[in-house]
Amino acid sequence: MTVSDFSLSVYINRIGYSGKTHTDLTTLTALMRAQLQSVPFENTEVQAGRIPSLVPEEIIAKIVTQGRGGYCYEVNGLFAMALSAIGFEWYFAGARPMFYPSRRPKTHLVVIVTIEGKKYLCDTGFGGYGLREPILVEDEETAEQNGDRFRLHVQGDEYVLSSWVNGEWAPQYGFALTPQEWIEFSLANYFNATHPDTIFTQKKLAIMQTATGRKILVNDTLKVIENGVTEEITVKYNEAAAHHFGLTLAD
Repeated sequence: MTVSDFSLSVYINRIGYSGKTHTDLTTLTALMRAQLQSVPFENTEVQAGRIPSLVPEEIIAKIVTQGRGGYCYEVNGLFAMALSAIGFEWYFAGARPMFYPSRRPKTHLVVIVTIEGKKYLCDTGFGGYGLREPILVEDEETAEQNGDRFRLHVQGDEYVLSSWVNGEWAPQYGFALTPQEWIEFSLANYFNATHPDTIFTQKKLAIMQTATGRKILVNDTLKVIENGVTEEITVKYNEAAAHHFGLTLAD
């Protein structure tokens, strides 16, 4: 991925980050938290009948300049631009969503960061049960992140990320430690934005983490989860997207 106009200082201001910019796990963790709590995971472009742009400059314009969000390619692409600007060693990898009833292709994008010889899975674009912080890529690695629990285990030739949901481990996606070029995700982006069986074409979504929970908007239902307590209310999607996520819907 090459980009001509990424400004680290402008990005940092957009996500409200006030920490150091060292190439260490502390910075990586704080940066990921800050983006997850300021940039919503959302599919307004898809719902408007458009295919989200993978041009890096247009991602910057959408998320940083216009204050919007995006789905995995956009938000993880932006996160990777920041990692490059700071000096982290990283690469993209493809991931296979596992919450669908049948086996899916690797249409999800994640970021693998290497620090002092150890690899960490980073993901700012998976939505409801996604990571809150980086997790060390090792078999049977578990982590508790702000009250949420996650596990990685090897299944065949992939690592599988699972989340603790309703008293059991729920697989979210599987990935291999194989670097993928940015251009490789153009077909997956087209698939997610146009195929009638994807969640992005079926439902209006907006999800954003908070310091102690998450806000999840699906069509006209809003869930606000704080400290393990869930409040669910019926809303008007457009109004809730603007009020809770700062989104001005795409025309």
